[in-house]
Amino acid sequence: MRTLRPALLAATAATCTLLLGLTACGGGSSTAVSSVSSTPSMPSMPSMPSMNGMGAPAAANGLSADRDGYRLVSPDARLPSGAPATYRFSVTAPDGRPLTGYALDQTRRMHFYAVRSDLTGFQHVHPGMAKDGTWTARLAALAPGAWRFFASFTPDTGPGKGTDFVLSRTVTVPGAASSPVPLPSPKTSATADGYTVTVKGDVMAGMAHPLAVTVTRNGRPVTDLQPYLGTYAHLTAFHSGDLAFAHLHPTTAVNGDHGGPELAFHAELPTAGDWRLFLQFRTQGTLHTAALTLRAG
Repeated sequence: MRTLRPALLAATAATCTLLLGLTACGGGSSTAVSSVSSTPSMPSMPSMPSMNGMGAPAAANGLSADRDGYRLVSPDARLPSGAPATYRFSVTAPDGRPLTGYALDQTRRMHFYAVRSDLTGFQHVHPGMAKDGTWTARLAALAPGAWRFFASFTPDTGPGKGTDFVLSRTVTVPGAASSPVPLPSPKTSATADGYTVTVKGDVMAGMAHPLAVTVTRNGRPVTDLQPYLGTYAHLTAFHSGDLAFAHLHPTTAVNGDHGGPELAFHAELPTAGDWRLFLQFRTQGTLHTAALTLRAG
């Protein structure tokens, strides 16, 4: 979850999302990994349009490697399957040099996401950066298929200083894939590691809406959520079909290890259709990832 900025709220009212299958994402370290689904098959990666369904530039929804002179570059177009993998990348600034100055965003200078094209795989990690600006993301085993890798960051220097960027590239993981897994139907709740997450709120594409998330366990309210990335839950969303990125911003104040059972988010999904939401939250030192499908009208 990013820290809310007044300019962001005024311009677009935060974007993001919630939950999917059960699995734990990595913790707060630079090698933290979260993964959802290990075997579903992957259809070929759909071509990524330059415009989204509402006419917004692809750069605004993370579906481009370039934006405003900043570019995501990597020598890795293919990664092995069935074993932990390492993805190396850098961000070049408008002057062509690697960017090395990054602002903290929710306690991290870089948020990195790996998402399969059928939304059956999800990882959120925090890479480490070398002095030359090269980032190294350590990923859990990737199932064969097409993946899109997203880098979310804010330059702390140069012409883009203070601007939030989401850039992405596609990666192929060779190997035989099983039959495609249909996207789960829209639901208001999902379960992960014995916790049930329920979402309330109607979302219309292109409009700002509040979302309320409730966390329970065995039918009882959960009130011991621990801070994770400076908040009580991290919510990210990806649009079915093109994998457009959206980040839902939390508005619940943090007060020690006493989060829950209700959490508030400020959401704006730019495109109509089904979105897969991944909600990450921590209890007793363990990070949980829940996922569900939300439809934006």
